[in-house]
Amino acid sequence: MPADLRPPSVSCSVHSRRIIAAWLPLLAVERLRQLEPELRDRPLATWRAVGNRRVLACVDAPPLLAGQAVADAQALLPELLLRPADPYADAALLLRLGRWAQRFTPLVALDAADGLLLDVSGCAELFGGESALLAALERDLRRAGHVPRLALAGTADAAAALVRAGRHGVVVPPGEDADALAGLPVAALRLTDEVAIGLARLGLTTVGALLRQPRGPLTRRFGRPLLDALDFATGARARPLEMLRPPPELTSVRTFLEPIVSRPAIDRAVHGLLDELCAALGESGLGARRLELLAARVDGDLQRVAIGVGSASRDPAHLRRLFAEPLGTLEPDLGFERLVLRATETNPLSGRQLAAAAVGVDEAGERERQLSELLDRLQQRVAVWRPGSTGSHWPEDAVVAGDPRDPSCCAAEPDGRRRPVRLLARPRELAVVAGVPDGPPARLRLDGRVHRVLHAAGPERLEPEWWGERHDRPRRDYYRVQTEGGERLWVYRLGVDQPQAPARWFLHGHLA
Repeated sequence: MPADLRPPSVSCSVHSRRIIAAWLPLLAVERLRQLEPELRDRPLATWRAVGNRRVLACVDAPPLLAGQAVADAQALLPELLLRPADPYADAALLLRLGRWAQRFTPLVALDAADGLLLDVSGCAELFGGESALLAALERDLRRAGHVPRLALAGTADAAAALVRAGRHGVVVPPGEDADALAGLPVAALRLTDEVAIGLARLGLTTVGALLRQPRGPLTRRFGRPLLDALDFATGARARPLEMLRPPPELTSVRTFLEPIVSRPAIDRAVHGLLDELCAALGESGLGARRLELLAARVDGDLQRVAIGVGSASRDPAHLRRLFAEPLGTLEPDLGFERLVLRATETNPLSGRQLAAAAVGVDEAGERERQLSELLDRLQQRVAVWRPGSTGSHWPEDAVVAGDPRDPSCCAAEPDGRRRPVRLLARPRELAVVAGVPDGPPARLRLDGRVHRVLHAAGPERLEPEWWGERHDRPRRDYYRVQTEGGERLWVYRLGVDQPQAPARWFLHGHLA
C-alpha cells in the first residue's frame, strides 16, 4: 500500500501524520498564462472590486503586492497588464491540481483558494524519503507551469503556516511542530484582522510568544478561535481534513525507472497490477465492483481509465478482458512513469460465488456466470438495461431502465395485451381512411405509399390516469393492424374527446 488508507473522517494520532502544504500564490496569474502564452514573462495581475475601489488580487510584478490599489500599481508600473479576477476558474484549476496530486497520495484536500494539503503519511519511502518527495512535488508542479511554496510538518496548519511565512522547503521532524512555529509571526496562523491587531497591541507578535501566555486570559479576550488555531497548528488537537474523495479500499502501484510507451508494456504492467490487487481482494474476502487505473505521464498529465462489473469479481482474467479496450484510449506521449490501480468500490463475495470458485459450478450457475461476464463486456461499449414497469398504462411512460441483472425488474404487458418492444421516439402522423366513422383503419398512407389494411384489432382505449399528474391528456384508441404488404403496425387515433373535430391518426410502433 502506498499510503495510509484510513477514512478521511477518522482522526489518528497527530504525531503519526505527515502533511505537505503546497501554496500557489500566483495561481490566478499562472492560469491566465496557460490560456494566453503571450503573457509569459510580462508583468501581470488580476484585480477585484472592494466597495468602489479596485485592488490587486494576484500579482506577479515586483515590487507590487496583492491588496494594493490598481491606480497606485499602474502609477508605479505603467506596463502592468491587468485582468479581472475569476475565482470560479481559479477554483476549478485548483481542483484539477488536487486530483493530479493524487499521484503522490490518495489523501488530498484543498486549502483556502490557492493551496493544497497532502496527507503523505507512509508515502515518503516510495519516493526516497520526505525531502525527495517534497522535491519531486515541486519539480512536477514547476513542470506544469506553477511556482509552489512547500513545507512538510506533522499537522496541516503547521505546514500551511510555514509556507505562508516564507519557509519554503522546510521538513519539520516528527513531534517538533511547536518548535518550528515559535519564530513565525502570528499572521501565519491566518487569524482575523481584529484578533491580529489586538495581539499586536499587546506585543504578541510571534507564535512562540502566544504559546507562552496563559490560556485563560487569551480565551476571555480573543475567544475560542485563537486557541483552536494554536491547538491545530501545534498538534494538541487533530483537525480532520475534507479530502477530495474517500481513499480507495485497495490499491496497487507500479513506478518505472524508465517511462513505458508501448501498448504491450502497458498491458504487462496492468496485468501485474491486476494479479496483485485480486490477491489482496482474496485476502480481504472481497470482490471489486469498480476499478480505476491512474496513469501518470512524465509531463505531469494524469489520465484515468475505469471499468465496472455487475457482480463483485476478483477474477484477473475477466478483469483483463474488460480493460483491453479502455486501455486503447490512453495517450502515453513521452511515456508513463507511474500506474496506480485501485478498487474504488468493493463488495463481499457471496458464499455461492466462493464455492463456485473453489469447487466449480453446476450448469445453471455456469450460465449465470457467463451471462454476468457477457453483460460486463457489453456495458463497456453500450448502455445495457432491463425494462422495468412503472405501473403506467401510457406506452411512453410505462417502462423505466432497470438493472439488467435483476430478474424482478421486468416490464409486464398490461392485462396480457401485446405491445411493440420498441416505440418510435416521436409518433408519426398518418393519413387514414376508416371503413366506418370511429371504426378501424381501412387504408393508410405510410412512406409515400397507400397500404390496404387486411386485418385490424381494437380499439384499446387509454384514459387519463386519475392518480397521475396529467388529468387533461387526450384519450387514445389503439389498433393493431396488418397491411397487405405484411407490415404489422401499432397505430392510434386522437379525437375521441372531440367528436366534432376530424380524427388524427399516428403510428407509434411496429409489432413483431
